Amino acid sequence: MSDVTVESTSDNGFTTRSVVGDWELTVDATNQNGPDPIQVLVANYVSCFVPALRVGARREGIDELGVVSVTATATLDDDDALERVAFDITVESTLADVRDDVVARAEDLCHVHDALRDDLHAEITLSPGADL
Repeated sequence: MSDVTVESTSDNGFTTRSVVGDWELTVDATNQNGPDPIQVLVANYVSCFVPALRVGARREGIDELGVVSVTATATLDDDDALERVAFDITVESTLADVRDDVVARAEDLCHVHDALRDDLHAEITLSPGADL
């Protein structure tokens, strides 16, 4: 038995509608009827990394990060293949001397990070103590 099941349908063209549990997601390779697959991948990566960052912070003794804001950027090569991902993360909490440890724990905990080739792991900048 599978742990995750996704039912996807493409009637024509480059738009695919997927159902995941109670949720529907429309992805369009042409970016006309929804985000394209790379945009969805980057959004999924961020959506996995933020909770992993919160858990990593707790494991390092930081009870609460407060608001977490992420600007994720992706660079494509000449063939429009994903070449690089970067996260610029700002958190309200002051992380003292554990910033790098929190990021390392988040990288270990994030399943999307785990699933990507090593050369596609996000380059992460974490700025603590922001007034968000």
